[in-house]
Amino acid sequence: MITQLSGKLVEKSPTHVVIDCSGVGYHLDISLHTYQQLSDEEHQRIYTHLQIKEDSHSLFGFSTTFERAVFRLLLSVSGIGANTARTMLSSLAPEEILDAIVNEQAGKIQAVKGIGQKTAQRVIIDLRDKAVLLTYDQPDMSIASRANRVNIDEAMAALEVLGFARKAIEKVVEKFAKEQPDITVEELIKNTLNAL
Repeated sequence: MITQLSGKLVEKSPTHVVIDCSGVGYHLDISLHTYQQLSDEEHQRIYTHLQIKEDSHSLFGFSTTFERAVFRLLLSVSGIGANTARTMLSSLAPEEILDAIVNEQAGKIQAVKGIGQKTAQRVIIDLRDKAVLLTYDQPDMSIASRANRVNIDEAMAALEVLGFARKAIEKVVEKFAKEQPDITVEELIKNTLNAL
């Protein structure tokens, strides 16, 4: 079982990377989240998940063991395959997926392309208890995703009412919330408006 690769980054795109390990190039399918986390440094360590089917072998890459754990958790749900799990991790950060499961926010999961209402509910029912355990197993899990999640959601809602597109503001709001865990909703809104 290949659990990680460490080598030279020779190709990087939003859907895959190629890592050269001692002259052998490994093609890894990645999520948009991993793509955003990877630096442009030549040497990279990527955590992997190997999927073997009768007609193919696929290697999936992750920037952290935490993201890989969430990916594997999603694969345990009936009806969620590797590509759907990767799409989920491209649409939502691993912490956001766990938050949505723990807080039973089916709408958030359903917002991912290709996920219907029944699948979203199945994800919550099947993974609720496991997601709680995984959350507490991650001491370095983003503070913003736990204690500050309510403030982030309120700030996002307020900014959307002001006419800003969610995609345009999401990263900015998350950035401020991560940098300042004690930030208030008002400060989040103000800082985001100043940054746009």
